[in-house]
Amino acid sequence: MAADYDTVLVVDFGAQYAQLIARRVREAHVYSEIVPASMTASEMLARGPKGVILSGGPKSVYAPSAPSVDVGLFASGVPVLGICYGAQLLTRLLGGEVARTGTAEFGRTPLLARAGSVLMDRWDPSTEVWMSHADSIVGAPEGFTVTAATAEVAVAAFEDPARGLYGVQFHPEVVHTKRGQELLRRFLFEVCECRPSWTHASVIESQVEAVRAQVGAGHVLCALSGGVDSAVAAALVHKAVGDQLTAVFVDTGLMRSGEGEQVEATFLKQFALDLVHVKASDRFFHALAGLTDPEEKRKAVGQLFIRIFEEVALERGDARYLVQGTLYPDVIESGTVDAAKIKSHHNVGGLPEEMDLELVEPLRLLFKDEVRAIGEELGLPAEIVWRQPFPGPGLAVRVVGEVTPERVEILRAADAIVLEEIRRAGLGDQLWQWFAVLPAVRSVGVMGDERTYAYPIVVRAVTSEDAMTADWARLPYEVLERISSRVINEVRGVNRVAYDVTSKPPGTIEWE
Repeated sequence: MAADYDTVLVVDFGAQYAQLIARRVREAHVYSEIVPASMTASEMLARGPKGVILSGGPKSVYAPSAPSVDVGLFASGVPVLGICYGAQLLTRLLGGEVARTGTAEFGRTPLLARAGSVLMDRWDPSTEVWMSHADSIVGAPEGFTVTAATAEVAVAAFEDPARGLYGVQFHPEVVHTKRGQELLRRFLFEVCECRPSWTHASVIESQVEAVRAQVGAGHVLCALSGGVDSAVAAALVHKAVGDQLTAVFVDTGLMRSGEGEQVEATFLKQFALDLVHVKASDRFFHALAGLTDPEEKRKAVGQLFIRIFEEVALERGDARYLVQGTLYPDVIESGTVDAAKIKSHHNVGGLPEEMDLELVEPLRLLFKDEVRAIGEELGLPAEIVWRQPFPGPGLAVRVVGEVTPERVEILRAADAIVLEEIRRAGLGDQLWQWFAVLPAVRSVGVMGDERTYAYPIVVRAVTSEDAMTADWARLPYEVLERISSRVINEVRGVNRVAYDVTSKPPGTIEWE
């Protein structure tokens, strides 16, 4: 994807902020890519990066299993910026000193910047930054100039412009660092001399060319769910190959209320795509029967999706390719070399080992906000571009435990009320997602002077920028009250409503 752009590599040491660093670089219109710390310097340099950023990480640089980086990178002439753990690792590998001083820094911290710094030129003497470290740099390597300190740490930033090496103990990628994006831009443009050429139009152009090169004159199927990811993927591939594309909408029986009809109406009438509608609810319920483990459920859904697409391809006789709206967060959460598997997304870790179709994934290295912007650039309607995310396995991962038609119907009815009341309150534009969850428990209640033993419904609403992190939404009490009253009164089999006040991390947005 990055052949026509200047590239900055983000070396991932297991940091929760590695993806955020990559996003911040892209916000400056420079292409960034996350690579594993195990990659050698020669492998990194073979990608032709204009710069390298070393991420933070949870370990001490002195821990036996601490990740490291090929020291040859520092002599390559390619500029390097170390952030937090990355700065400590740079220090240790080049002969400086890192120590556990007994004084840690977490949260907002005043930074005392010194005059003459390349990255912090003309910063105020005291600027608020975000710290998160237990070890501290107590001595910069030879040849480096210390450019910032805090009240507790003598070396909070250091640099050697002659070698293009820079380190900061704080996190410029988080919004709590007041001039953090400015620092990153100075590294990108003043130090690395990158071109700001990573734009939405250029992404579309490059992906259109990539899709054409991959599929040639072949016929292409597109897995269309009606969500923004698959819709943008379909529009982009349609721009590339036109009538070679057939969209396939699989009605799993796990969609939200009225969603199947809405998807078919929207894409048949508005986009005039060749659309195949496969009604397969019985097959999905059969595949999910008896499964309670969320990983097994996701994989069962992912594998059945592929088999259905293969059947459609066989019926058409000439389809060799399958378009999926896979995004970068899907890839990261499903597990990479350096990222722990949080959950297998049905379109990544849930895929069968053997497939008859070759995947086409034009959005695989994009974040959700980038996908929405590209959707607008392609002319997709707002109701599609800004549709709240919905998991590929549908309600199967919002019904905790075994998925049955009865439990799905209970959840579908409750979820429709949650969606309606949030929209009625005018809160939809402020939220990333809002939905209902049906746990695999029952609780005692009293209704009409009689004992009940029924399901609770958990309401989940979060705010986020890219789904990599999220905060629980502070919904007005009156909205929660209306939701609770309506769900209990209107949905048979429910006697209790709870609200989830967990952020991500430590939770995930979806329950499964």
